[in-house]
Amino acid sequence: MDWFYAIIYGIVEGITEFLPISSTGHLIVAGNLMGVPWPKEIKDTFEVVIQGGAILAVLAYYWRDFAGQARVIGRDQPTQRLWLGVVVACIPAVILGLLFADTIKANLFRPSVVAWALIVGGVLMWLIESRKAIPAVHDLKQIGVGRSFLIGAVQCLAILWPGFSRSASSILGGMLMGLDRPTATKFSFYLGIPTLGGAALIDFIKSRDLLAQIGLVNVVLGAAVSFGVAYLAIGWLLRFVSTNNFKGFAVYRVVVGVLILLLVGAGRLPNGGL
Repeated sequence: MDWFYAIIYGIVEGITEFLPISSTGHLIVAGNLMGVPWPKEIKDTFEVVIQGGAILAVLAYYWRDFAGQARVIGRDQPTQRLWLGVVVACIPAVILGLLFADTIKANLFRPSVVAWALIVGGVLMWLIESRKAIPAVHDLKQIGVGRSFLIGAVQCLAILWPGFSRSASSILGGMLMGLDRPTATKFSFYLGIPTLGGAALIDFIKSRDLLAQIGLVNVVLGAAVSFGVAYLAIGWLLRFVSTNNFKGFAVYRVVVGVLILLLVGAGRLPNGGL
């Protein structure tokens, strides 16, 4: 059944990684609902490693943009500022990840923690979408290094609180910094490349012997499924945000969070806690 679990994990990861609803949270809950028999440390590591497939989907989706930027980055200052901003935005997450990732995985990867993160994030999303602010930034190259750093700082909510969602925190951070929805969403994709790609690579290197217990073929299978589904999800989300706000996602987060708490309280979902 390991191959079956790998496929389901890949589907869930691919759908949820770039939507502002928390891939980590959905993976934790999905694993518990399926009763995946893997040890907790293997499940937690697998969930992080298959994010690499979703990151490859971003590279594939935007390969023409990246190729064009690579050709001019040596002489084009706006492109240089864009990628300097991406690097700077990653610094807070890298520091917190290196310091606290193992502790957070050991203590906070639980459905009840995820539920509260979904609810709180959903409320914040609704409030931010209800503002009357007029976006000032409509292009990635207008963001600047200062704004990028602040967006990266807000992204750390997802590092410290599993279930908050990296994409939600970076998109909401971008909107708070004056980015319009499409630009904030696209910057979130860019920011995910080093943030998630680095985390997936580090976890794989550190825990490849652990993952070998379920078969590296299954790891590749989960990442491959994640890649395909994430590629479709990226295109859908970009079309969605061009004409819609995020209030529907806010409602979804609150409803799912409450449902998880009810399941935990009724003893139907194991590993509850807070």
